[in-house]
Amino acid sequence: MKRISILLIFTLIFYGCKKDSNKSLNFINGYWEIESATTADGKKHEYTISTTVDYISINDSLTGFRKKLNPTLMGTYNTSKDAEKITVKIENDSLNLYYNTPFATWKETVIFANEEHLEVVNADNMTYLYKRFTPINVLE
Repeated sequence: MKRISILLIFTLIFYGCKKDSNKSLNFINGYWEIESATTADGKKHEYTISTTVDYISINDSLTGFRKKLNPTLMGTYNTSKDAEKITVKIENDSLNLYYNTPFATWKETVIFANEEHLEVVNADNMTYLYKRFTPINVLE
């Protein structure tokens, strides 16, 4: 009986700590500002000021895009027509974002996503931490 209890406890802990990729997907859409980047060997670069913001839009069919935007002091954005196509796949309990442009294709795996932060890692083991961007409007 004691062995069954221990096995049950470990099973509950394992499944309780399991990452819920579908839940992370709910937070990805929106405006993101890079906060830091960490290399594979642990070197971290903090971004105190960023002139661009990433806008991510993923629809119900798990496709979408990411655009680079330049926020203005009036609360609006300047952008080009360029966008990176995104296809979302849940593989081995991981939420993966597959990007495609005319020049390159790559994958990022979502490590963490909530209302305020998004963390992804790419194939080179570069980890990017983003914070939710709130526009500034000097006229308000």
